[in-house]
Amino acid sequence: MIDNANLYAHYRQKFPANPATLLLLTAEGREVTYAQAEAASARIANTLLQHGAVAGDRVTVQVEKSVENLFLYLACLRAGLVYHPLNTAYTAAELAYFLGNAEPTIVICASDAISTIESVLPEQGVKAVLSLDADGSGSLMAQAASASAATEVAQCAGSDMAALLYSSGTTGRPKGIMLSHDNLRTNAETLVTLWGFTASDRLLHMLPIYHVHGLFVAVSCVLLSGASMAWHSGYNDKAAVAALPDCTVMMGVPTYYTRLLGNPDFGPDCCANMRLFISGSAPLLAETFVEFKARTGHTILERYGMSETGMNTSNPLHGERRAGTVGKALPDVSVRIVDDDGALLAHGEIGNLQVKGPNVFSGYWHMPEKTAEDFTADGFFNTGDKAVIDEDGYISIVGRAKDLVICGGLNVYPKEIELVIDDMPGVMESAVIGVPHADFGEAVVAVIVADNTASTQGVPTADAVIAHCRTQLANFKVPKRVEIVDALPRNAMGKVQKNVLRERFARSV
Repeated sequence: MIDNANLYAHYRQKFPANPATLLLLTAEGREVTYAQAEAASARIANTLLQHGAVAGDRVTVQVEKSVENLFLYLACLRAGLVYHPLNTAYTAAELAYFLGNAEPTIVICASDAISTIESVLPEQGVKAVLSLDADGSGSLMAQAASASAATEVAQCAGSDMAALLYSSGTTGRPKGIMLSHDNLRTNAETLVTLWGFTASDRLLHMLPIYHVHGLFVAVSCVLLSGASMAWHSGYNDKAAVAALPDCTVMMGVPTYYTRLLGNPDFGPDCCANMRLFISGSAPLLAETFVEFKARTGHTILERYGMSETGMNTSNPLHGERRAGTVGKALPDVSVRIVDDDGALLAHGEIGNLQVKGPNVFSGYWHMPEKTAEDFTADGFFNTGDKAVIDEDGYISIVGRAKDLVICGGLNVYPKEIELVIDDMPGVMESAVIGVPHADFGEAVVAVIVADNTASTQGVPTADAVIAHCRTQLANFKVPKRVEIVDALPRNAMGKVQKNVLRERFARSV
């Protein structure tokens, strides 16, 4: 056991004995070895430190997926800095909040986004804005080229923050999720064992790396087993079919698997070398599970996690993988189902899912009250999901207490969109729901009540609402459809009945 809790130190301990071993192969044919990743991340770490960053500082990163982006993540870890990734779809209005709240020392973005970033920077604290483009060019790598490739891995405690991820809340205010080195390490080590990762594996990596699934689950499983990756900038079913014969594991959101099934060239032949398909970030439909097995002979392994916790449950590598379930609790994770008063429920009863374990985050950045609200007195985290556990311990997620919409594996929080729409002239109130979508799983639909008073500027059209949302929100949050109604359905307490709206507007988008 090493005496440094820094996640990078644990990664490096598992690197292959031969540093020339392949770490990743890009879709364009670029080969990157473990030695190259070690040297490049060291140079970037030294560059960040030269700009005045010190251990514990946040580094905000809004760039496209690239090999250099991966190096940057590793650099932040080894320098003891806090990696703060952002979806590239976020608008200036969204970025202003993230930058103000995270208080970064360094911001890294695409070259053509620098002016936008600079227009919303906080008044103080940021010491450098550097560029990193999808092709690996930009000021960050230009400066790193002349930096030293020799640097020590920063000494970190297990409780030190390694990453800061944001998850919007029901209040509309995004919450900073503080993930420690121990949170990330213990969860990944459990998954490596549970999913049977070895140095002989090659992971098909088509996921984005600005959230837990692609960055902490996928990358960590590879680095903590000395495996390799087929590295793609994004998902493409034709590219996946071509890459699968040389891979052994694939991680994806349900959309990836539905699109694979829609490709006539996808079948058992291209899966001959595969040992495992893993699905997460959104519910996998039972029909997709069944059709995939019929087409390929492979049974998809579904698991369940959150930004706040990493992975909590998983169907087994060896044993029955049950359609419609997310498997059993991980060996070091405790789960329980409780009613609204916190009383434990029996097997088969639907209630609120709570989890506890070394994977669970310590709290929300600068939000102690919200942290206290989301944890129980005995240390369990309230996930906000409704679930049921059967007699065999298999868990099924049956609903989301917070009305979360999951579109293509990305979390969409209705309140954030409702605040944008409600601010429009001519809108009295709105309710945002998710409806079935064949490709994305769920699509965002906005239901609005018009304000017909004389003081308004007229009732906005559906197209106007969508256009306004595009100026304020990332594209995946923009409603695919807008419905205008006379009034929102409410219960006796006055709460909007979104279940009624979902039933009324359930037709697919």
